[in-house]
Amino acid sequence: MSTIICFGRRSRVLWLGFMAFFTPKLGIDLGTANTLVFVPGKGVILNEPSVVAISEIDKRILAVGFGAKEMIGRTPGEIVAYRPMRDGVIADYRVTQAMLRYFISKALGRWQWFKPEVMISVPTGVTSTERRAVVEAAIRAGAKSAYVVKESVLAAIGAGIPIQEARGNMVVDIGGGTTDVAVISLGGIVASTSIKCAGDRLDRAIADYIKKTYNLGIGEKTAEDVKIAIGSAVPVEEEIVVQVRGRDFISGLPRTVEIKTNDIVKAVGKDLREIIKAIRDVLQETPPELASDIIDRGIIMTGGTSQLRNFPELILRRTGVKAEVAEDPLYCVARGTGIALEHLDTYKKAIIAKR
Repeated sequence: MSTIICFGRRSRVLWLGFMAFFTPKLGIDLGTANTLVFVPGKGVILNEPSVVAISEIDKRILAVGFGAKEMIGRTPGEIVAYRPMRDGVIADYRVTQAMLRYFISKALGRWQWFKPEVMISVPTGVTSTERRAVVEAAIRAGAKSAYVVKESVLAAIGAGIPIQEARGNMVVDIGGGTTDVAVISLGGIVASTSIKCAGDRLDRAIADYIKKTYNLGIGEKTAEDVKIAIGSAVPVEEEIVVQVRGRDFISGLPRTVEIKTNDIVKAVGKDLREIIKAIRDVLQETPPELASDIIDRGIIMTGGTSQLRNFPELILRRTGVKAEVAEDPLYCVARGTGIALEHLDTYKKAIIAKR
């Protein structure tokens, strides 16, 4: 009888070890504009728009990611394509859950019967209710366990910053919905802020500028394309010119206008000043010793919007502190989720919610 019990215990231990070995780990950068999925050992395996297309008739989800983004502005009345994330947090719980299920399922592929451990990024200024919503959505979407970590910490980890050291490091993560600014030392956040001003706001500002200046209506996707093609944070001598097509507000007919780089500088100036103010506010809250470290090391910029031309130059002019864009800034947060998942004990102080 005792032999059978021992065998049963050994089998159970072996089974638990087997399950632990085959439990997939996924890091998810759940952004307002894009969602990236990172798998330890493989890197970023998914990078798709955080967009879902829904049928208004039966509330059925028709497409997610690239398929849904292609529908924006091109759908009939009964189909709506929109983003369930707003300013970095969940605006539509049911749709976000469905979107997470799609990304988790696509990332796992043929290993879908193993529930994954998932780590998800959230904005620095997220509330406890918003954190719980993200964790619950991940669990209901098929995760075995879910951890939530602030974007600033993950961006620093992904950028290769040694956040465990007793030295000040400033990270500015500028995504689609939010800009997160934080000073990190000894694995924790010393001073931080999060503002709802980032890439999406710049796109809307460009569309509004073209509307007021040229009486031309363009969509946010066209505005984003213009920002990427010719945008700059400071005026330049050698301007780039692009042809922008849209609808004339007076005649109602299609029209094309020429837009130059310095037009975009004017369009986004107000919003960039808001981002600079957030950086200055955090610098003013930073203890003197850590501020000295930041002056020596500079500010590290991550996120897709940090790639706007001459952005580091603007920060240097307005704060007196040098700034540089991290390598692969778009992937820093996603990479940070994967690294933190592999070393949970090391980064357990950074975890703000789990289940």
